[in-house]
Amino acid sequence: MTELKQLFDLTGQVALVTGGSRGLGAEMAEGLAEAGASLMLLARREQWLAPAIEGMKQRGFHCEGALCDVANPAAVADAVGQTVARYGKIDILLNNAGVTWGAPAEDMPLEKWQSVIDVNLTGAFLFAQACGREMIKRKYGRIINVASVAGLISSMPGGIHYASYAASKAGLLGLTRELAAQWAPHNIRVNAIAPGFFPSRMTEKVLEAALPYIQSGIPMGRVGNAGELKGVAVFLAAPASGYITGQTIIVDGGATIV
Repeated sequence: MTELKQLFDLTGQVALVTGGSRGLGAEMAEGLAEAGASLMLLARREQWLAPAIEGMKQRGFHCEGALCDVANPAAVADAVGQTVARYGKIDILLNNAGVTWGAPAEDMPLEKWQSVIDVNLTGAFLFAQACGREMIKRKYGRIINVASVAGLISSMPGGIHYASYAASKAGLLGLTRELAAQWAPHNIRVNAIAPGFFPSRMTEKVLEAALPYIQSGIPMGRVGNAGELKGVAVFLAAPASGYITGQTIIVDGGATIV
């Protein structure tokens, strides 16, 4: 029987992480590296990416990076090609890149709706497709889509508007299930993480405006803390979850159970 430490060992694995330069993406990438994986971090801006790569290298991790607009098919193909050229393979894809736009549904500009869908859903599909092709060749792969509880429940009253974000994340959960079913015969597992509220650049304004109200709807009485997602990401990437596919792990302090 496999020992527990081996169940969470990612030594020799290669992980491509979109939106991996800071925030929750950087945290989960750090967890994968701590478990032994080599990293390819992707981000939209050099001023975010360069410090993230340097920080990982200073800790002794194998880490490379590339600029990438995940909604651009050519950029996606290039990033995947760079990863394979550098490391020879891709074992793990962490689809974390995401954006949002806050506006009442009746006032949502179409171009803003489309930009959120393009990044959060189409971008995740493009990376899953490109990495999936490589994984199918090797009969091995682990894809982790970072969704949200917004894809599971409607937003609370109180001025929080994210119709496009909720739609994109609900779509990502459906995509997770479909890819898991299609690619299971190729030994590719596809799962999702659905975080609740965590402090991040994306949520900072909402938390500033409505933190007490948000926390009142969470049984644990608080938003997520730093470090509370990295273990979930490692679990879904590692042999410990070897018989799990098409599932969503909700990390929300119990908010979706009430």
